Amino acid sequence: MFKWILTLVIALFVLGIAAPHIARFVRFGKLPGDIAFRFRGKTYAFPLTSTLLFTLLLWLISRLI
Repeated sequence: MFKWILTLVIALFVLGIAAPHIARFVRFGKLPGDIAFRFRGKTYAFPLTSTLLFTLLLWLISRLI
C-alpha cells in the first residue's frame, strides 16, 4: 500500500513540475468542447474534451503495456 501512495505522490510532483512546460507545446484546454469563462475577474476552465482525449491516450498506452 505504501508503494502505491509513494508512487502517486512522486507522479503528481513530477506532473506538477512538467505541466507548465508541456502546456507551451500542447494546446491542452484549448480544444473545441473545452469550456472557459470569466466571473468576477477570474478565469475558470473546464477542459472536457482535453480530459477525454488524455484519458483515451492513457488507456491506449496501458493496454499496450
